[in-house]
Amino acid sequence: MITIYAVPISLYCAKLRIVLRHKNLTWREEMPPGGYGSEDYKRIVPSGNLPALVDGKLTIADSEAIAEYLEEQHPHPAMLPLNVLERAKVRERGRFHDTRLEPEVRALFPFLPGRETSTQEILHRQSHAISSRLQQLSEILDEAFRPEYILTLADSGLPITFAWLDSLIPLMGLRILWPKSVIAYRNWLEQQPAVNDELTEYTPILTAFLEV
Repeated sequence: MITIYAVPISLYCAKLRIVLRHKNLTWREEMPPGGYGSEDYKRIVPSGNLPALVDGKLTIADSEAIAEYLEEQHPHPAMLPLNVLERAKVRERGRFHDTRLEPEVRALFPFLPGRETSTQEILHRQSHAISSRLQQLSEILDEAFRPEYILTLADSGLPITFAWLDSLIPLMGLRILWPKSVIAYRNWLEQQPAVNDELTEYTPILTAFLEV
């Protein structure tokens, strides 16, 4: 059986679980021994990164690398198109989430309750940055989102980032502009069983985390 090292609140661990769920895989989930980045954990996963997968003789870390492995090892249902050009665009969308949108949301983490005190300047700046990224996502989706659209590897992180935004907007008083096409895409995403199942489990964990 596949073993996944993960922590419940991690966005990227939740992203991986959506892929696992969509592919109807069975896995055992464990906390990293000694905690994230510990020496005990690094003896299993040298980089100390989460999530990590152990499958037989293979140990691999990084949600994107794991997702690509699962797509090749368990190709049905497919989460990448057959056409090589379309596959490239899916990967581009996935990297947009990981390197453009999510980091703007993560930039708010130091200012969560009980941490550093935010300022109106910081909140205004990040509201603008996130809104700009969502507008860019809208333009990217205009090229890709069609009635025949299938759930792809690029879609696994976005619903979790959207869930974080749902919690942070009222908590921090953010002013986020949601393009109509992103709202329509999100509604479609949340109807997908793997996404719905993960959000059902993840959202209460996120709520409890932010209440601490």
